[in-house]
Amino acid sequence: MTARSHPNRFGLVALVSALLLLLAALAVSLVPQPARAASLVRVTNFGTNPTGLNMYVYAPDRVAPRPALLVMIHYCTGSASAVHNGGARDFVTAADRLGYVIVYPEATREGRCFDVSTANALRRNGGSDSTGIMSMVSHARQTYNADPARIVVAGISSGAMMTNVLAAQYPDVFSAGASFAGVPAGCFATSDGSLWNSQCSGGTLLKTPQQWGDQARAMYPGYTGRYPRMQLWHGTNDTTLAYPNFGEALDQWTNVHGVSRNPVSTDQPRQGWTRTRYGTTGTSATVEGISLQGVGHDVPQTGMLAYAIAFLGLDAPPTTTTTTTTTTTTPVPTAGCAVTAAVNAWNNGLTETITITNTSTTAVDGWQLGFTLPGGQTITGGWSASYSPATGAVTARNVGYNGQIPPNGSISIGFQATHSGDSAAASGFTLNGARCSTA
Repeated sequence: MTARSHPNRFGLVALVSALLLLLAALAVSLVPQPARAASLVRVTNFGTNPTGLNMYVYAPDRVAPRPALLVMIHYCTGSASAVHNGGARDFVTAADRLGYVIVYPEATREGRCFDVSTANALRRNGGSDSTGIMSMVSHARQTYNADPARIVVAGISSGAMMTNVLAAQYPDVFSAGASFAGVPAGCFATSDGSLWNSQCSGGTLLKTPQQWGDQARAMYPGYTGRYPRMQLWHGTNDTTLAYPNFGEALDQWTNVHGVSRNPVSTDQPRQGWTRTRYGTTGTSATVEGISLQGVGHDVPQTGMLAYAIAFLGLDAPPTTTTTTTTTTTTPVPTAGCAVTAAVNAWNNGLTETITITNTSTTAVDGWQLGFTLPGGQTITGGWSASYSPATGAVTARNVGYNGQIPPNGSISIGFQATHSGDSAAASGFTLNGARCSTA
């Protein structure tokens, strides 16, 4: 029997084949498909970046409406992917569950250490690594509508040193920090261009609590507000950044916070761990130190980050204060304000810190600061205020957490900008329409 003698044979075969393909497609569609997983993403054009750091962000598939923001900083020779996939993996797993966002700065210089040694590195808006990190913090904060009361920082070794430096330089931004095997802020200072301080690393650079506290406070001169709560981890057998640095860092942060160096509580959450808390008890302790008996420089280890997550408040609900601009409600009397502006410039970039003082006898509830930028300057990012437009006559408006300036009180704000040659400070400051005196 030939095909020609059965003209409908091929049509029947085609119909059966089509039905089989349709059934196969339906079967595939009914099988649960894996969700597209969040991944580490590189971010460019995030603002002023004087030392050419790389920046990465991890935003989980389900970001909380007002997420916490964690800045996680790697060790020497490390990378963003190394801590994301290795030492800080528990932070990532928790981010998937809790919906917070993680920013990863990545050093690009030889050795991949962060600069915590040079003069520029050890002052607010100094134009070194910390300046680039803060540009990224500002960018991520705006991009993800981050909760300003839950911006925190953590780091390992070189990243732990940077954690302490950022906490000292930007206490108005970070609410808490966790330092794994680091040194006090400013301990690694050098004057010969090197980024390594052997005296500090060896644990022989010893100072009084007052001296360490003064060194941290000098990184943001004139600041009188609160400082981040600090959690410090260190192994007793650390030969890279010797164990005495643990005690010196505790000296520093208890002094900065003005609390007794005598712990208010001591316990052993795990075998070989000794935890001391200063100022207050519980997971919201002002300062917390965890000494790890017999452990070397290899921290964090399994299980440690759960304690850091709780201390940093990454598992806490968002605060009720919003980051939206507060409507101006209080006019400022004539001559009721004073402004100081400090610029740090390099090549074609700069940062400017502006301190606003309410010299009137009435609290300001909601403010707008007007000023004029020199020609050729363009704001690329800022902190502690929203700025618009980016050039010319600019208005900075308060964010939710700093809307009130009490009588004789001050707040500081700042921004990064590019310039075409004129790096002078802004001028013509007015607060809620009233002209301010300038120093």
